[in-house]
Amino acid sequence: MPDVPKRLKRLLREYAGRAHEAELHQALVPLAEAFKRWERGELDSFELNELIHRFHQGASREIYIRYVSRDFEPALAHAIATGLIDRTAVPAELLDHLARLIEFFEQREES
Repeated sequence: MPDVPKRLKRLLREYAGRAHEAELHQALVPLAEAFKRWERGELDSFELNELIHRFHQGASREIYIRYVSRDFEPALAHAIATGLIDRTAVPAELLDHLARLIEFFEQREES
């Protein structure tokens, strides 16, 4: 993030953290449902373990990779464009900084 003011860097980190949490939460919902099915005896332990393994190797890993870098802009812009982060809750200066990327992801969502 060269030539980005410290305040904006802080906002990028803060809102990328929020986006990471929101995306991870969304991805965990099906796994949480699987745990409920397991508790009711609808899934055995082996089936649940397989779902956990698939989650860890798939969605969890993809989300981690998306947010682990120091380049928070693409992940955050995607989260805003897809509605994962409420645009109205994002400071205007951050929206301005991410405007091109947000537009890029919105166009991808439309097609």
